[in-house]
Amino acid sequence: MKAKAKCGTLILFVKAPRLGAVKTRLGKTIGAFAAWRFYNGMLATLWQRLGYDRRWRTVAAVSPDQGFTRWPRRIPRQPQGRGDLGQRMARAMGAHAGPVVLVGGDIPDLSPKHVAQAMKALRRADVVFGPAADGGFWLVGLRRSQGARQLFKNARWSSPHALADCLSNLPGTARVVMLATLSDIDTQADFEAYQDRN
Repeated sequence: MKAKAKCGTLILFVKAPRLGAVKTRLGKTIGAFAAWRFYNGMLATLWQRLGYDRRWRTVAAVSPDQGFTRWPRRIPRQPQGRGDLGQRMARAMGAHAGPVVLVGGDIPDLSPKHVAQAMKALRRADVVFGPAADGGFWLVGLRRSQGARQLFKNARWSSPHALADCLSNLPGTARVVMLATLSDIDTQADFEAYQDRN
């Protein structure tokens, strides 16, 4: 049975902040500890900014599925399970009745305003995306969560084609809304640009 939320569900799709297991691509250039410290800080900010907003129900979809206990007590947790990124996101979104919005944990400019815009868009749109500068996306939302599996099918993750692949999976009649373009932090250049702004 799918969990229902009166005003929609926000899924924080995150990894438990374990040293050497988060932001590994970034860690290859700035060091595992610096990458871990950045990600841990992003999670703390995410909880504060989004976790307790009463306009939506917040859930953390976490990897690994078990064994990490240091987590905000008032934010329900669900396992991501096995599979590629698309399979895990589809499982997380499919566990909730729509509208459902999913975001990652490495978007410094993400604010409650963006989530509210996505929830509002889903009153009329079928799908909402927050496009990323690298060709992926930092937010995805569905009015009806049962479409998640098809939306993410055969997408080329961690490539400039990820968003385009997901859009190509939609039926021609789908109503799509695009939010502002934001950047996630995957590379040393991303990290340095983030530091320059702060």
